[in-house]
Amino acid sequence: MTLRNAVTRFFQLESASGLLLIAAAVLALISNNSPLAFLYNGLLDTPVAVQVGALQIAKPLLLWINDGLMALFFLIVGLEIKREVLEGHLAKPSQLILPGAAAIGGMLVPALVFLFFNRGNPDAASGWAIPMATDIAFALGVLGLLGKRVPLSLKLFLMTLAIIDDLGSIIVIALFYSAELSTLSLVLAGALLGLLLVFNRLGVTKLGPYLVIGLLVWVCVLKSGVHATLAGVVLALIIPLRTAAGVPSPARALEHALHPWVAFGILPLFAFANAGVPLAGLSLDSFISPVPLGIAAGLLLGKTVGVFGMTWLAVQSRATQLPAGANWGQVLGVAVLCGIGFTMSLFVGSLAFPPGVSEYAGADRIGILTGSVLAAILGYAITAAAARKNA
Repeated sequence: MTLRNAVTRFFQLESASGLLLIAAAVLALISNNSPLAFLYNGLLDTPVAVQVGALQIAKPLLLWINDGLMALFFLIVGLEIKREVLEGHLAKPSQLILPGAAAIGGMLVPALVFLFFNRGNPDAASGWAIPMATDIAFALGVLGLLGKRVPLSLKLFLMTLAIIDDLGSIIVIALFYSAELSTLSLVLAGALLGLLLVFNRLGVTKLGPYLVIGLLVWVCVLKSGVHATLAGVVLALIIPLRTAAGVPSPARALEHALHPWVAFGILPLFAFANAGVPLAGLSLDSFISPVPLGIAAGLLLGKTVGVFGMTWLAVQSRATQLPAGANWGQVLGVAVLCGIGFTMSLFVGSLAFPPGVSEYAGADRIGILTGSVLAAILGYAITAAAARKNA
């Protein structure tokens, strides 16, 4: 498969997945605000247990989705980051300047906006990372609606920016959203990862050993207090990408096999499980209280100011230049689209404000959905108008 065909397939897959995410979120809202709400909540609260001897993992279905299936999403994210760093748009420092600067601004400013609205409240302030991330599938899905009116370079800019965003979110989750740590579980996870590194150095290219031991790593990380999805990222970094001539790349094979399942199965299921905000009793205060307002403002305003501002500074300093064929209006539209936080924002929200534990659980989803929907509508409108002007 040529690089151009791979990139085209990636955009087609992400765009379609983004539209499916929208449908799943709408279905969740309808389900949890209808006579079927008891079935929706009962399904997510269904206890599921797996036990082998003294080892038991017992969680409600919602947490199996968020801790288990989303580990596969993070595995895909890790494989994409690794491929981009070694062979793609993150391989050359010159290609990193513009999306890297935009991503940094797009992470810092939203966090500061959220903290401004929630200053003086330590419990609420723990959600500062919620508006930091960009949902690559959702954002590319909206951008894909414009078709050929948007240059490929602008889509690559958005994709690279979002990948760097994802990397930043992974680091934030590892550093700031880990519970009390279990030394024994971390030692076991480290030993298993060491064994995988040995396989890598010995040139083992069969996926089986990596996946079996990777599952054991996930169990150890789950029990350690570090969020279990990070096991997927670490496993992705160890699975070999480059192999001897004529030997299939296990990393490429795994990414190719998993991507459709993640894009069309796991992410829509995650959206359905986490986007079902009960609308009964909502009032204006539900939207303008500090937590949802801070998240919505962080996504819509913080992302726009951070991404567009850092892009402008990078170009004005002559360190880089705009994506080929794009104008400032289109860059502004993409900066607004970066405010679609959805998947990663919902995920971080579930860590910052655990359902059934935090008083802000649910309020974060109102802010995420409000900010993401507004960013999608405004971003599309601005990019479409700029595309007409460019034409």
